[in-house]
Amino acid sequence: MAASKQNKGPLSGVRVVDLTSVVFGPYATQIMADMGAEVIKIEPPEGDNTRWITEGPVPGMGGIYANVNRGKRGMMLDLRQEGDSETLRRLIATADVFIHSMRGSAIRKLGFDYEAVRAIRPDIIYTNCYGYSRRGPEGDKPAYDDTIQAECGIPHVQGLMNGEPGYVATIMADKVAGLHALYATMMALYHRERTGGRGAGEGQEVEVTMFEAMTSFMLVEHANGAMFSPPTTPAHYHRAVEPNRRPYRTSDGYVAALVYNDKHWNAFVEALQPEWAQGERGGEFATLERRARQIGRVYGLLGETFLTRTTQEWLDTLRALHIPCAPLRTTDELFENEHLNAIDFFETVETAHGPIRFPGVPTWLSATPGGVQGAAPTLGQDNATVLKELTEWEHASVAPAIAVESP
Repeated sequence: MAASKQNKGPLSGVRVVDLTSVVFGPYATQIMADMGAEVIKIEPPEGDNTRWITEGPVPGMGGIYANVNRGKRGMMLDLRQEGDSETLRRLIATADVFIHSMRGSAIRKLGFDYEAVRAIRPDIIYTNCYGYSRRGPEGDKPAYDDTIQAECGIPHVQGLMNGEPGYVATIMADKVAGLHALYATMMALYHRERTGGRGAGEGQEVEVTMFEAMTSFMLVEHANGAMFSPPTTPAHYHRAVEPNRRPYRTSDGYVAALVYNDKHWNAFVEALQPEWAQGERGGEFATLERRARQIGRVYGLLGETFLTRTTQEWLDTLRALHIPCAPLRTTDELFENEHLNAIDFFETVETAHGPIRFPGVPTWLSATPGGVQGAAPTLGQDNATVLKELTEWEHASVAPAIAVESP
C-alpha cells in the first residue's frame, strides 16, 4: 500500500480518501492519520465549516479544524465539475478506504455512492458517516451533536440530575460516533487483509450512525432494569442522575472523590467517621447494595463531611487511604498538567503560522507507535503535489485494471 514517506505507525501504507467534515468523520480520520495512514482530505471550494467556527492564528485555521484534521493532506475539489470528479475517481482507484459524511441522497447525486465507488475499486472499504441509519424512516435526516444528544436522552438524564434538561458541555455525540467509525473501518480493513489483502481481499460497505452509536453508548448503564421483561426499573442508572452527585464542596474549594465500594467506604468510615459504622446507620450503610439503594442520603452525608477540611487536606487524606480522588481542573490547566507533561503527551508542530501544541495520541503501541504527523492543511494546499504524484500511484497500484469512467 502506498503511503507518504514521513508517516509511521500501524496504519502506515493505508491510503484514505476523506470526504468528511465538521467533527464526526474528521475525528475518525484524524486518528487514522496519527496512526500512520495517508489521509487525503477532500474539501469543497468553501471549505470545511470547522475552519471558521473557532479562532486560530489565521482565518480558516480555527482550533477545532486544526486539531481534527492534523496530519492530513488537503485537496480542494468541486465535485459538481466533471474534471474534479474525474480526479476523485482516479484517487479512489489507488485508495484503501473511502469515507464520507454526506447524506445518502447527496453522495448519490454526486455519483460516489458505494456501488459507484466499488465499480472503481472492488476491494475498497467504504464508510458512511450518517446521522441515522438508512434502514429507518429518519435515514436521510440531517443530524448535529445537539440534536443527537436530545434524541438519545442526554438532556433528559441531565434534567433528572439538575432539575432542567441540558446538553453536556462537550460535543460527545460527534466524538463517540467518530470512534465507532474508526473501529468499524479498521475491522473491515482487517477482514480484507484476512481474505486476500489489497487487490484480492473482500472490501465492503460500512455504515456508522450518530443516533444508533449514541443510543448504544447511553444505554450501557441507563438501560438498567428496562431491559428485562417486565421492566424492574425506569431506563436510567440512579447513581448517575442523583442530584447530589457532584464535586464535593470543601472549606476552600471543591474536590472529586468516590467513596463508593465497600473497601473505600470502610476505610473512610474507620479513619474519619467511625460513628457511621454504629447502630442503625451502620446497618443501613453496611454494604454497597444497601448504600446504592439510598445513594442520595450517602452523597448528602459525605457532602456535609467534606465541608470540614480544605481541598488539599482532603486530597492528602484520601490518597493516604487509597480512595479515588482528584482536584477540579480547568481545561486550560490541562496544558500545564504535571502528569501529561511528564509523558510528553502534547506534541508541538512548527507551521507557517507559528507553533501549534497538539494534544497527542492517547494510546501507545510498543512496536508501531503513532504520533501527530503534521499540521492541518490549508484549503487546497496539496492539490498540485497530489495530482503530480497520482500518476505514480496509479502505476504502483495493485488494483485490478478497471476503467475509471463517469457513472
